[in-house]
Amino acid sequence: MPAQIKLLFVITVLCVTALSATALEPASHFSDHMVLQRDASVPVWGKANPGANVTVSFAGQKVSGKADKEGSWRVELKPLAVSSKNRAMTISIAGKKKVIQKVLVGDVWVGSGQSNMAGRTASYAKNDPTLAKIVENAPYPFIRLMNGGPKPSWGEATAVGVTKFSAILTAFGERLHQELDVPVGLILGAVGGTPSGSWLPPETYEASERCQQEIADFAKTWDPARAQKLYEAKSAAWEKQAAKAKAEGKKARGRKPRPPVGPGGLPRGGNVGNLFDRYIRTSAGYAIRGVLWDQGEAGSGILGLGQHTSMSELIRGWRELWGQGDFPFIFVQKPSGEGNAWSNDDPITREADEFTALPDLRRIGTGQGRYLYTRLMLDNESAWMVPACDLGPMVHPKNKWGYGNRAAEVALQKVYEKDGINAYGPLYTAHEVSGNKVTVRFSHTAGGLATRHGDGLQGFAVAGKDGKWHWADAKIVGENTVQLSSQAVPRPVHVRFAYSKNRRWANLFNKAGLPALAFTTEPVSFGAGSR
Repeated sequence: MPAQIKLLFVITVLCVTALSATALEPASHFSDHMVLQRDASVPVWGKANPGANVTVSFAGQKVSGKADKEGSWRVELKPLAVSSKNRAMTISIAGKKKVIQKVLVGDVWVGSGQSNMAGRTASYAKNDPTLAKIVENAPYPFIRLMNGGPKPSWGEATAVGVTKFSAILTAFGERLHQELDVPVGLILGAVGGTPSGSWLPPETYEASERCQQEIADFAKTWDPARAQKLYEAKSAAWEKQAAKAKAEGKKARGRKPRPPVGPGGLPRGGNVGNLFDRYIRTSAGYAIRGVLWDQGEAGSGILGLGQHTSMSELIRGWRELWGQGDFPFIFVQKPSGEGNAWSNDDPITREADEFTALPDLRRIGTGQGRYLYTRLMLDNESAWMVPACDLGPMVHPKNKWGYGNRAAEVALQKVYEKDGINAYGPLYTAHEVSGNKVTVRFSHTAGGLATRHGDGLQGFAVAGKDGKWHWADAKIVGENTVQLSSQAVPRPVHVRFAYSKNRRWANLFNKAGLPALAFTTEPVSFGAGSR
C-alpha cells in the first residue's frame, strides 16, 4: 500500500507539472468575435507559466514575448489594416495553443456612464421606431458587442444581442458602421444612478492635486454642525413616515438618510473608482478608437468635488491608464433636452420641445449646469460634447436613436473629419463692445447664422458693471456675427445666450439647422455642487 500511495503521488506531481508547463490564458478580451483596432499598435496580453515564451500570430504577423515571474505576458502587433474578413488569431507556447476565431479589424469604442448609457435597446425600441428598425435589421455581422466586467467576452450583434445591449451605444455604433463601412466593436461598462467619482480611477484621484485642492477649498466653508442638524431632521421625518407606512401595512418611501460625511467623503457610500475597477479596468490598454460617455445627473458623488474637475481628471486618468495618448472622449451634454429644434420632422430631433415665448428673465434660473459641459469640451484636448438641447427632454430621454446618432455625427465630424457632416450649432468665440452695442462672433455656422420660430432672434441677454441682466435686442449681421443692444444697459460688459436649464425660447441656429450652444462671458466657477 505505501508503494501504491507513493506511485499515485508521483503520477499526480507529474500531471500537475505537465499542466502548469502548458498553462496559457489570454485575457478575456481576446475571444471569438473580437474586433481589433485598425491603424494602431495592438497589445495582446494574458497569463502563462512563468518564463514561458508566448507567440501571437495574426494577419501575417508573428510576435513573441516572455511571461514574467508572475506569469504575465504582453506582446504588441504592429498597426493593422481594416478587414471585414473573419480571420483567426493563434496564441501559443510550447505544447499548447489557443485559436481565436472570427476576428475583425475596424474601430473599437467604449461606452460608459450611468442609466442613459446602460439602458437596453429592448426598453427603448418599444417607443422609438428608428431604434426598432435596428433590431428588425439584425444581425449585423460586422458589429460586435461586449459587456465589460471582470471576465468580458465578445458576441455578435444578433437581434437578441442588440436588444440586451445599450440603446445609445448600439445606435452610435450602427451609424458609424453605416457611414465608415468598417467593422465596429462596442465595449459597454455602465451602471444606472452612478456618479462620475465611481468611474474615476482611484489612483488618479489620490494623486490629483487638483481634486485635493478643490476639496480643501470646499472644507473651509463646510459646516459639519449644520450637516448633522439637517441629517437629524431628515432622519426624523423618514422615521415618522416609515412608522406610519408600517402601521398601514405599506412600505416606507425611499431610503433612510445616510449619516453626513466630511469633505472628500461619498454621501452615497462606496469607494472612489469602484465601478471603474469592476467594469473598465480590464479594458484599459485594449486598443480603442475612443470613448462615448453619458452621465452627469448624479454629479461627482464626492463631497466638495465638482463635476467639471471630476470629469476632467477622469478623462486624464483613463487616457493615462490606457497608454494610448489623448484618444477621443465624447460625452453627452446635460441636462437632456429642454430646447426647441429647427424641425421636429427630423428623426434625430423629433422629441424636441416646442418653441415658447421669452420668459421673465428674473425667473429662468441658471444655465451653469448646461454650460459646464461646453466648458468641459473647451478645457480638455480631444474631448467633444454631444449637444443635446434639441434631442428631447426628461431624465431618461426616449429618443435614444437620436442621441446615438448625434453622438455619431460628433465622431464623424471631429474624430473622422468627414466632409459634409455637422454636429454643432453656432459656438461663441469672441465679443466686442462699442458704445451701447455688442457684436458676438461665432464658429460652426455651417455657411451662416439663422433664426427659427417666433418673430425675431431672441435668447440673448446683456449686463453692465452692476451685474444686472436684461434681454437684448438681437439681429444677425453677416455670416457669423450677432449684434446686441438694450436700452436698459447703456454700457454693456457681459453677454449670455440661452443660459438656463430650460432654453425653449432661444432660437439661434446655423444653416445646417443646429441650435447655438449656450454661453456666458461672465466668469463661472464649477466647484463643489456644480453638475
